[in-house]
Amino acid sequence: MQIQPILAALKQHKLATFLIAMEIALACAVLVNALSLIVNRLSAMHILSGVDEASLGTIVVTGFEPQQVNDLNARMITGLRAIPGVESVDVITSVPFGGRGLVSGITLDRKHYDSVIEFYVGSPGTPEALGLKLVAGSVPSTDDYQPLVGRDYFPASSRVLITRALAGRLWPDRNPLGKEFWMAKWQFRVSGVVANLAVSRYTEYGERGAEWCVFVPALPGGQLAGTYIIRAQPRQLDRVMVAARAAVAKIAPGVVLDEEDSHTISFLRARFFQADRTMAGVLVGVIVALLAVTAFGIVGLASFWVAQRRKQIGIRRALGAMRMDILRYFQTENFLIVSFGIAIGVALAIVINLVLMKFFEVPRLPPWYLPIGVVVLWLLGQLAVLWPALRAASVPPAEATRTV
Repeated sequence: MQIQPILAALKQHKLATFLIAMEIALACAVLVNALSLIVNRLSAMHILSGVDEASLGTIVVTGFEPQQVNDLNARMITGLRAIPGVESVDVITSVPFGGRGLVSGITLDRKHYDSVIEFYVGSPGTPEALGLKLVAGSVPSTDDYQPLVGRDYFPASSRVLITRALAGRLWPDRNPLGKEFWMAKWQFRVSGVVANLAVSRYTEYGERGAEWCVFVPALPGGQLAGTYIIRAQPRQLDRVMVAARAAVAKIAPGVVLDEEDSHTISFLRARFFQADRTMAGVLVGVIVALLAVTAFGIVGLASFWVAQRRKQIGIRRALGAMRMDILRYFQTENFLIVSFGIAIGVALAIVINLVLMKFFEVPRLPPWYLPIGVVVLWLLGQLAVLWPALRAASVPPAEATRTV
């Protein structure tokens, strides 16, 4: 089909053509960026925590004095272990999705900080209770669990477990076992590597640093108190957690149960990503609404042009144009308008992403999302114009003889 006559006709309706093209451009830009944000959030929600979530819950208590720590730990461990169905109770500083992590920068040469990571400090048996999967080296032995001095968060020197992701970050293409790193005055030596262990506050790190974690062995006491990991059979865990929360008042009457954080790990995960699910739902709604408005705009404009051109269409039919020729004309005309809008929309999508990256730390837009937006809007344009185009194709040749 000749493109020149179509372009000439569009020049007669410059404003309407421009407005529809800008609507398509905006739809393209929003669609691509919203789709990227949705995929990023869904990806975050499916991160591997590295622990046996179905079997684990946590009890968190506050309101105790430093001199009460040893007595509190002894009471809580003994009392919680006595609950029917409890397999183990261990003291830990935080759990994945719990939001109470110890975060700090570390250095490999004691001069320059290399990465900001999260430390999990746990009592004997904690790696086994969590269900961490060792991929290299060995778990800390009994002798590796040392007491904490004063207000220190770590022993002076520790043999630790690190995640595979952190090992790749600190020592790419090298064996991490036996390697050392420091955080202020504390020294750490890698004794083992675990497959996965997610940070407790994932969204603050983003996907890239979500598993930059270290497990430090220590004996209960000092700063290691108040947070207890409970392991039970998955089908008994909910009952165990209800009993554990109720038992705290009897086990340690002087402390305050943290109702907000004393839940199963599965519950903490679901709550942690509630905002992401909400945001994804809102963005899906925005995409659907914007595409619907765009489609209705195309339908309205095409219907208006069909009504205006009935006599011209009738003349073409009288001169021998087939229904398919009329249909193809409107489909091609719409394709040109949509393509013009998409060209602007792609550039606008990149600009919007750069702004989001600068002010909201949004990840860079993957280039393959642009073709997705292009194809979706091309298909939407062709489907939206189909009904007005079929109406135009049904105009009889007799319209050419009408004067009113």
